Amino acid sequence: MTFSPEASWSSVWGPSSDTSSGRSGRARRQLHFRNEWAAWSGWSVCSRSCGGGASVRTRTCITRNPVGGPCAGNPREYKICNTKECPPGSGDFREMQCAAFNDRPLVSGNSFRWTTFLGGSSPCELSCLALGHNFYYNFGHVLDGTTCDEESGAVCVNGRCLKPGCDSILGSKQQEDACMVCGGHNTTCLHHKSVYQNSGLEAGGPFGYNEVTMIPAGATQIRVTDNSRNYLALQNGQAQFVINGNWKISVPGEYNVAGTKLLYRRSADTWESFEVSGPTQENLHLMVLATDTNSGIEYEYWLPPDQYALYHGRRSPLRQAHHTASYFPRIQPTTSTTTSATTTRAPPNTTRRPHWFFSYLKPLRQPLPSNHQHLPRQPFTRLEREENHRNFLPQGPPGKHCGKCRRVKGRRERQRQYCQKDFVFRGRVLGKLYRGEETRYDVQIIHTYRNRFRLEHREFLWVPNLCDCPELQVGKQYILMVRRHINYEHTLNRILLEEESYVVPYRPREDELLRPLERLCSNRGPKLSTEIGDRV
Repeated sequence: MTFSPEASWSSVWGPSSDTSSGRSGRARRQLHFRNEWAAWSGWSVCSRSCGGGASVRTRTCITRNPVGGPCAGNPREYKICNTKECPPGSGDFREMQCAAFNDRPLVSGNSFRWTTFLGGSSPCELSCLALGHNFYYNFGHVLDGTTCDEESGAVCVNGRCLKPGCDSILGSKQQEDACMVCGGHNTTCLHHKSVYQNSGLEAGGPFGYNEVTMIPAGATQIRVTDNSRNYLALQNGQAQFVINGNWKISVPGEYNVAGTKLLYRRSADTWESFEVSGPTQENLHLMVLATDTNSGIEYEYWLPPDQYALYHGRRSPLRQAHHTASYFPRIQPTTSTTTSATTTRAPPNTTRRPHWFFSYLKPLRQPLPSNHQHLPRQPFTRLEREENHRNFLPQGPPGKHCGKCRRVKGRRERQRQYCQKDFVFRGRVLGKLYRGEETRYDVQIIHTYRNRFRLEHREFLWVPNLCDCPELQVGKQYILMVRRHINYEHTLNRILLEEESYVVPYRPREDELLRPLERLCSNRGPKLSTEIGDRV
């Protein structure tokens, strides 16, 4: 007798038809019905109140086609729960399970007192050692949620040692990607990798701190490696050293940095590395303490797309570092505040910037070469951004002899400066730095109303004073009308924010007042007109 699938199907779905066409038609219709899972039940109560327990949920396979086979997948799913640490003084969970059998007779009728025995055949078996005796007894499976691997966070569930995935599901294979997204595929962040090649001797002299790069807040999977006799160092967002700072070499190990953990490794000879999982909550400044030539410091990290575009987009020729000496820690007899000298112009008889050296903790000035007056003049292209190779130590206080800031506002100033200034834009202040006798603001360009020259998404604004005039607060947005500044020697090409510049906090009303001014002047120059009335 041969088995007929059609006959089996028809007996389930209704009376059979006498015609073969009827049977084949029903068979084709039945192919659309498949066995499938019902919805998951709710999660059960956690097996432990602290220390990491297990919770289970179940689902039922709905049989719609008796020959369709079982539902694919597991009818049970476990997740880890209540992972907070137990209060001090709480007993060991496995020890408590062994103690529950104290003075209870075994099959032989004898009773004992028990303690944990970790040499059993399986970490999920409750193996207990009889106190005062040299044997242990296996009482079966441990309770769900009992730790079986401290390092991986795995716990026992139904006699199996299961490691939780990033989704907290025990036995799950889900892992976080470089973007810190569970089960992601590195699609929500971008990778930045570079090599710092500058020689330690050329960048600042022996025993000098030099900045390798600034790692923006929000970075994940940071890795830095060095294979030289120099020492890696790290500063937080407040310019405070957290690793290898102030001429002291830190012990390899784990450190708390920017709201996350940093793992510092160093070999006995020259190999050294930083690893930070992230995401970081503040900017980090990667430094190198130069004691020898640099063979190349490799660093990499991941950033969200908006952060990546902000810090690694196109560079602006206006966004240039100041012409300064490298910065090094200096010993002051009366105060611990680090100061530095900064000039806006090079000395008249030299085009080479000075370096500071450290010798017996006394700052010395490196002599210039005898033929320095014959050095060729640097080309204008040298003004490309180089601030990542400076060591931004804590800045000195601003000037103490500042008068009251001039307040520039009103319809007349708005209209006059809109046409006269080179740039009118809305920007967010990302940072502020006192450099010598000037203040430098790091600004993100959000919207441009008028610009006579090309602007990138991020620029530097230079203020020729230390008095916070005009006053800009980090993190806030402003409407700014500023001009381009090129000095006589063509050694500076930057954006200048003068005290008389029109600067007001951004608000929608200010945006409405600026829009009609567009027809008064083009991007190539001003058009004198007084057509626009006062609407303030």
